[in-house]
Amino acid sequence: MGRVEELPEYAERVLEVTELIPPGRVMTYGDVAEWLGEGGPRQVGRVMALYGGAVPWWRVVRADGVPLAGHEIRALEQYRTEGTPLRPAPPGAEGHVPRIDMKRARWDGASIPDRRD
Repeated sequence: MGRVEELPEYAERVLEVTELIPPGRVMTYGDVAEWLGEGGPRQVGRVMALYGGAVPWWRVVRADGVPLAGHEIRALEQYRTEGTPLRPAPPGAEGHVPRIDMKRARWDGASIPDRRD
């Protein structure tokens, strides 16, 4: 049998926060890092790239609301299913893919129990 590697502790915490984001809401990579009190957007992005497939990855987004490159169709399906507020793509935007309306969809994590202690 192959050896199963344990998930790094930081990755576990990022994924736990991701699972707590309510349907129809999002947090940015930076929001997750700030809430955890460690790392930064790039570290959260790396965790999501390596391990995010098992959680609602589409709820952790770039600060500009653009869906994850290469996963736009799958993400948009989830946003529409969950009722995530979207806004039209700006004129001339490549692919004319809608963006997340960050003012309405962004979640501050207020109901997440503080696990940093």
